[in-house]
Parts: sequence; C-alpha cells; structure tokens
Amino acid sequence: MKRREFLKAAGVGLAAGAVASPAIAQSMPDMKWRLTSSFPKSLDTIFGAAETFAKAVAEATDNKFQIQVFAAGELVPGLQAADTVTNGTVEMCHTASYYYVGKDPTFAFGTNIPFGLNQRMNDAWMFYGGGMDLMNAFYKKYNIHAIPAGNTGAQMGGWFRKEIKDTNDLNGLKMRVGGFAGRVLQKVGVVPQQIAGGEIYPALEKGTIDAAEWVGPYDDEKLGFQKVAQFYYYPGWWEGGPMLHNMVNIDKWNALPKAYQSIINSASHVANTTMMAKYDASNPAALKRLVAAGAQLRPFPQPVMEACFKAANEVYAETSAANADFKKVYESQLAFRGDQYLWWQIAEYGYDTFMIRSRARS
Repeated sequence: MKRREFLKAAGVGLAAGAVASPAIAQSMPDMKWRLTSSFPKSLDTIFGAAETFAKAVAEATDNKFQIQVFAAGELVPGLQAADTVTNGTVEMCHTASYYYVGKDPTFAFGTNIPFGLNQRMNDAWMFYGGGMDLMNAFYKKYNIHAIPAGNTGAQMGGWFRKEIKDTNDLNGLKMRVGGFAGRVLQKVGVVPQQIAGGEIYPALEKGTIDAAEWVGPYDDEKLGFQKVAQFYYYPGWWEGGPMLHNMVNIDKWNALPKAYQSIINSASHVANTTMMAKYDASNPAALKRLVAAGAQLRPFPQPVMEACFKAANEVYAETSAANADFKKVYESQLAFRGDQYLWWQIAEYGYDTFMIRSRARS
C-alpha cells in the first residue's frame, strides 16, 4: 500500500469501508497552518522531518490541510518555537522539549535525560508506558499537545581539544552543552556554555571553549569540528535517544476535526520513523570520512562515565525533591528503564554484541 493511501485510511477510519474516498475528501475543510522548526534547513535530517510530516498531511487530505514549514529564525528564533505555540502565534512547532528546561526541568523528559532511555525505549515508554499521557498532562499547563516526531538515536559525546584521561581532566573544562547535561557536568567540574550552533566552530578554533557536543557524525561533519578539535568522544550519555515532538497549540488541536487529528498523529509517526532511519543510514559513511580527515575516536573512560552517572542521580534526587511534576515523570521513566534493560541485555545486547565482534569475519 502506498504511504498516501495508508495515511488516508488510518486518518479517516476507512477500515469500516462505509465511506468512499471522494466523499471523505469533500467533507474535509480547507485549512492552512504554520509550523515553526527549531532547526535550520542546513540540518536536513532534523529540519527535514518537519517537511516529511507536512507533506504526509497534505497527501492524506488531497491538499486540503496544508502546513507550511518555517526554519529556525524565519518566524522566531529556534529556541522560542514552543513559546509561539503556547501563545497561539503559530499553530504548531517541531522542536526538542528539553530546550525549555529553564521553564521547568520536567520538559527534559520529552526529549531525553542523561543516562535515560535509548531511541526504541523512548518510543516504547511514550506509546505503551504512559509517557505520552504523563507529558501531555504536563504540557497542558503551557497550552500544548505534543506528538513524538523524530529521534537522532544515541549521539556522540562531542569534540575535545585535549584528551580526557580521567575526571581531573574535566575540572574547569569549558564545554558547549546545555540543558540537564550541563547541570550534571557542573557537578564533575565542567563549566557549561550555551552557544548557538553557528558560533561553536569559531569558539573552538579560538580556544574560547575546550569542547563541544552537537549531534553525531552526519551533522557534525557539516560544521567541520575535526579541523579544530581532533578528539571525538563517545557515547553522548546525556542523549541516548533524544526525541523530537510536534507541539500543537491545545485550542487549535481541540478545534480540529477528528480526522485531521488522526492524520497528524499518523504523519508524525512517519516523521518519527524516517528521521531515525535516515540518521542510521547516513552516520556510518560520515564517521568514516571524519576519521579519514583526522578525527580520533575515543570512548569516555569508565571512571568518567561512573562519576557522571553518580552526578546525574544526585541531580535527579535534588530536582525530584523540589518539583512534583519532575518526580512523577522521573519515577515512571526510571521503572520503565529498569525493565527495558532487563529485557535488552538478553536479546538485543546479546545479538548485537556477537554481530559487532563478527564484523571482521563477514
């Protein structure tokens, strides 16, 4: 079945077979919405997820429901995308929930927390572990209804001008990193810096900062970090499976015909799947090119990982004690993570570990 046909069937309930497609199309109102992205067009995979979503909505409605996508800065700065949805300036945005932890740390769970869920676990928690209900109950305070619409998968740990051999090397290290990761890294001596994407390269080049995290090989390559910071660390433990969302103004959402709500849900699923698939397809070749250009891959030393894990748990305990919303969502995700890794270590980890070791023999 073609994607357009599938989305149309899913969106308007054709399974019953009672209504012909032309009759449904005629009953659909003409609507035009705007979507503001938190990302520039140059990040074609993240920004492209919003375009994929809008195209799927248009195809499923015979172009009766059109959503125009704007890149970060065209309507508002990228980090203000959710604000424009809250106040109703635009109908919806495509963004990372953790950009807004300054308003409330509970926003972090919509994307990822340090040592949180990986991409598949995040989907499982959202769709079958109560995550969407918990987060939308929280988002309601900000006039937002949110639907998962993308993921990068586990990210890299970033680019460092000097090698990190133990926790002492973190003391005083100035690193471009934000959100909850910044709070955790502060506890181990790092000085977090909030720097926009376009300013990272010159800051690394001049030595204004000592390290910077971005996304992963495919996106990092475009910014040329390997030219000014050769040590490329992994894993990005603060972003093990960071999720993106389509955030819709709740009044606009409630006013939509049920068919259009269903189509938005279905089209968001398309964006969620294709974004992850594109990153998985693109990152290996990009990583090879980065290494060929001089990047030196390094795993974070085990003592560093352990120190950061301890620091993260301290931050969660402190935040839970002060914020009831955060505590409620954190306890849900913590319990879910425990069960997931109970299962993961049996099948997924066992299989992947064997296959990774067998690469050279294939």
